Amino acid sequence: MTGAGAAVVSAAPIAAPVLRAPAGGYQELMVPSGMGPVKVQVQWAARGGRSALYVLDGLRAPRDHSQWVSDTDVLGRFAGDDVTLVFPVGGNSSFYSDWYRPSSTNGQATTYKWETFLTEELPNFLARYGVSRTNNAVVGASMGGGAALTLAAHHRDQFKFAGSFSGFVNPTFPMWSEAVRVAMWDEGRFNMEDMWGPAGDPAWRRNDPTVQAELLRGLPMYISAGNGVPGAADVPYWFGDTVNAMGLEAMAMMAAQIFRDRVAALGIAARIDIVDGTHTWPYWEQAITTARPMILDALGAG
Repeated sequence: MTGAGAAVVSAAPIAAPVLRAPAGGYQELMVPSGMGPVKVQVQWAARGGRSALYVLDGLRAPRDHSQWVSDTDVLGRFAGDDVTLVFPVGGNSSFYSDWYRPSSTNGQATTYKWETFLTEELPNFLARYGVSRTNNAVVGASMGGGAALTLAAHHRDQFKFAGSFSGFVNPTFPMWSEAVRVAMWDEGRFNMEDMWGPAGDPAWRRNDPTVQAELLRGLPMYISAGNGVPGAADVPYWFGDTVNAMGLEAMAMMAAQIFRDRVAALGIAARIDIVDGTHTWPYWEQAITTARPMILDALGAG
């Protein structure tokens, strides 16, 4: 295990589990999994609290760090809070799900098993540091947004809050599977059908938060999406990137509206905001900042 940052906490040996999480500081852990070792960036709860917030990356998740850590100030925004921030590293084009098999189009050596990692292997590993297996929240941006809701729907014993920021929360919407296919091919030459099978396979419905909305009843949720209109936060980006981000966010907005109508019809409470902005990191930093008091309240970590 290697540490980095101004305040690094020494890791407890596996043979000597601790009863309380380290109080404050940043650390990078290598966590064993069925996919091989997975790097996880952690900011420990400020006062050694046991709750955790899992924060998921987007489709282009880098192999060496979470973009939440590099592209936002999320560490600073939660620095004084008694909740451990957990940033799994990697998993580009994975949708943080358990795949049927390795991708057949890019030489992938192992099958993605991210749901197993996030709901079994990682919480069991963090429990050795005093982090609760059951008092967690999960949020994500873009690819990670829909995954956050899906994970919470199927693992209500673990997650007490879920948040989706510009997530594609209705992948079974007609023809959206083709958009997923194109995006996954563009990001790593992944084969969509090795993930959930062809469109119409039951795995698509299982990984669709709108279809699975009933499983989210009673769970505090925050869903946000932009309207695709660029603002000041888009100025540093290339024009072509902004145009792409506008189109992606228009889809995310439509998905959020579909989800909103679905939960309203079922009488399920959720906060759903459609705000100004595009599909890019400054807006997701705003979203997690908005969600922060809701997360702390749900976890009892205020």
